[in-house]
Amino acid sequence: MSKFFLLVLIAFLLPLSAQGAQFSSPLPSLQMTEDLQKFSVLPFFQYVRADAPKYGRLKLGATGTFDSLNPFIVRGQIPYGLRSDTASLVYESLMMRGWDEPFTLYGLLASTVEVADDRSAIIFNINGNARFSDGTPVTADDVLFSYTMLRNNGRPNHRIYYKKVASAEKLSPLRVKFVFLPDEQGVIDREMPLIMGLMPIIPKHDWKKRDFNQTHLSAPIGSGPYTVAAVNVGRSIVYARNPNYWARNELTARGLYNFDTIQVDYYRDDSVSLQAFKAGQYDVRRENDPTKWATAYNFPAVTDKRVRLEKLEHHRPEPAYGFIMNTRRALFANPSFREALQYTFDFDWVNKTLFYGQYKRVDSVFPNSELKASYSPQGRELEILKTYLPVFPMNVVSMPGEPSEASSQEDFRANLLKAEEMLLKAGYTIKDDTLYTPSGEPVAFEILLSDPVEEKVALNWAATLKRLGISARVRTVDSAQYQSRLASFDYDVTANKWVNSLSPGNEQMFFWGSAAADQKGSRNYAGVKDPAVDALASMLSTAKTRDELVATARALDRILMQGSYFIPLYYLGADYVASWTRVGHPERMSLYGNVMESWWSNE
Repeated sequence: MSKFFLLVLIAFLLPLSAQGAQFSSPLPSLQMTEDLQKFSVLPFFQYVRADAPKYGRLKLGATGTFDSLNPFIVRGQIPYGLRSDTASLVYESLMMRGWDEPFTLYGLLASTVEVADDRSAIIFNINGNARFSDGTPVTADDVLFSYTMLRNNGRPNHRIYYKKVASAEKLSPLRVKFVFLPDEQGVIDREMPLIMGLMPIIPKHDWKKRDFNQTHLSAPIGSGPYTVAAVNVGRSIVYARNPNYWARNELTARGLYNFDTIQVDYYRDDSVSLQAFKAGQYDVRRENDPTKWATAYNFPAVTDKRVRLEKLEHHRPEPAYGFIMNTRRALFANPSFREALQYTFDFDWVNKTLFYGQYKRVDSVFPNSELKASYSPQGRELEILKTYLPVFPMNVVSMPGEPSEASSQEDFRANLLKAEEMLLKAGYTIKDDTLYTPSGEPVAFEILLSDPVEEKVALNWAATLKRLGISARVRTVDSAQYQSRLASFDYDVTANKWVNSLSPGNEQMFFWGSAAADQKGSRNYAGVKDPAVDALASMLSTAKTRDELVATARALDRILMQGSYFIPLYYLGADYVASWTRVGHPERMSLYGNVMESWWSNE
């Protein structure tokens, strides 16, 4: 009860203390870390063509279907272009992402912001020119209505984050203030001002007439550059550029939203979609299958250069994809066993034989980015690690060996011998071609999959494990069963991934935190429970400088990789994009890669 009353007291006092906080002067941009805080917007983003022509049509292809135009709830499938947490063509947030920086927001519906010096509160000053597509002005009432509806009824990420708001106040018709709750230790989440800046804004006058929790198919009213012009449910959706878009002359819109119409056609599976692209039925296709990229793009339009094939480089973290071991199971609670298994995946053979050498090996929970720990820690990262040595008994002076770098079958055989040696040293025994645990039980487990495409890789790994006397059974289940088992942590090993940005924060506790290990539905798939991991993951959202954030992320990465919680698999490291030359894009990609809104028509 004392803990409860402490939280109540904090919640009561914080709004009062925030009133006395020192606020910045109005700023047109906001960044996660103070050292890179900007005070004026760029003339235009460097990853766009400022004078891009504005006409024509873009056609895109998607697989699957859709049955709702309400993007704010879990229920229903929504089409490309409406997602409120990515690049929505219809709905806008108070601020917009700058994709050339790790986590920078620029003024959009809110032209400027005022931030408390301790980040305990933020004031959004709404642009007086901002309008919804029906011409209605965007006001503080719309902002507060959006906040309330999303906090109470929105997607899980909205509900979780917005409950960290202690109070929301209308200061004037175009001015809104949010005050934030501290955690149990009294620490303010420094990411909250940016999270509120990315809150999608919906028109109160439209949504108060409908049930927010229900799917619907009526044309939405938003403030974005496009409106929904036509819908063929489950088959296609057409967006038309709003000629009266309120921000069409703003600097942050220069070079973006260049097509008059954007049409998205849906196909029942990816093979049909690929054939439609080859026939010229749509303009741009992102290929995620390296086998198809290597074998399926030799059609005449490529030969005569009407279709271009590009590997568009980027520097965002790729998903940390692997065979995740559930440490809630007694077999995988032994770190020595998990470490030995790191030497049992033949990446070189799998990559060359199955994927035409297109992949790189995952070597971090932040692969392909500056957040990845190097071989040996230095500087601030080393200082951070030394702080947690007393609670983390493993060696953190250098990264573990590199079993993923086996470049020949001789090298891989050496890795298997090393794995066997480690297992025997840890008390495991081999009898009649079967590996036994130190307690005398045969080593056997199931590899749970949801995608049949993953089977060939899992079966290859299972065959390798058999050479060590380990019985691994591969089982693929339907999507509903897989999601149910994943949410309840009902698996031995599963193929899955963690997706990160260049500015990791709150979500890391959901990925790795001890509390999340026992929280059904969390993404702590491995069941990590480690005080050092808890401390480092929580430090990310309180880092005040970019250098501090990077050093902390690298320290967290090092400890997680040394925990051997998953068998690292692979990633591409670039966006593989095929496009007809009737559309074009800027030469320079952003830090995060391709920005589809920057493309234009060449016809």
